[in-house]
Amino acid sequence: MYINKIKLQNFRNYNEQEIELNKKINIFYGNNAQGKTNILEAIFLASFGKSFRTTKDKEMIKLDKDFSKINIEFQRKNIDGKIDITIADKKTILVNGTKIKKLSQLLGKINIVIFTPDDMEILKDGPAKRRKFLDIMISQVRPNYIHILNNYLKTLEQRNNYLKQYSINEDMLDIWDEKIIEYGYQIYQYRNEFIEKIKSKIGKIHSKIADEKIEIKYITDCSNKEKFKEKLQKNLSIDKIKKYTSVGCHRDDFKVFINDKEVNIYGSQGQSRTAILSLKLSELEVIHDEIGEYPVLLLDDFMSELDETRITNFLKSVDDIQVIITCTKKLDIDSSCQYFNVDNGQIKTNLTN
Repeated sequence: MYINKIKLQNFRNYNEQEIELNKKINIFYGNNAQGKTNILEAIFLASFGKSFRTTKDKEMIKLDKDFSKINIEFQRKNIDGKIDITIADKKTILVNGTKIKKLSQLLGKINIVIFTPDDMEILKDGPAKRRKFLDIMISQVRPNYIHILNNYLKTLEQRNNYLKQYSINEDMLDIWDEKIIEYGYQIYQYRNEFIEKIKSKIGKIHSKIADEKIEIKYITDCSNKEKFKEKLQKNLSIDKIKKYTSVGCHRDDFKVFINDKEVNIYGSQGQSRTAILSLKLSELEVIHDEIGEYPVLLLDDFMSELDETRITNFLKSVDDIQVIITCTKKLDIDSSCQYFNVDNGQIKTNLTN
């Protein structure tokens, strides 16, 4: 699949902008804080209905304006599609001209894999980022996953709020526990399925980037309903003291090992970066297997984190995929690239280097 055209109105620092992309490599270059990442944010918004940079939609509206509009035309399996998003007092999303009622109706229309500088810390930071990595990948090809995850999180919030009360009736907790166990087990099944899919890809992919053995281990409380129930009951006294739920899929994690050593503890900076590259490329291949075509690859300030060898090896791995790159310098990659110079919310197009 690929994106044909992007139209922006009052979006971030853009007044009105129309961008036509090619089917291969598109490079947006320019100084920092000129609006390059805003392009990727608009694509992400059209894919997931929310930003990867802010939780407040109004921050995406240009200063002194009352609304923002994003229109994206795309093609998948020779079928044209269009996403229209308007942000004002509320957010409205149209898919092929029809207003959607819930975000699950948007998911999977434009499939993407995004790589930002923050992703370099996926393995070094806490498990929340690793769960987010899984959630973004799974939700694109299994839209019902987000529905189940949201139900779990709502139930978890209710249980946590009840734990904060002065007097607690354990029979009431049993009602929430039953739902948490059911939703948690379903989430585990989804996550485990996709961890296994990544495992089947990542070894071969990683060997092309670095001469190392890479492995992944999924850590969860929810792989067995009865054992999950036992853990909830066993930890109840702790939960009462801490006033939050201490076990469940909201604490899931996965660990990456290179040459049998855990990357986030023993890995070098280069090994950590290479492992992230392998994870992202595995995500790309898993989505391809699921939908029968490659997603669009978004690389935000990607090159600044990698040496020339890793850049070359990475781009060789994504041949025949639409790639959209932001960077500060005009990279000399190949003649198929389309270049866009970004300067203070204005874009000038150069067809070739």
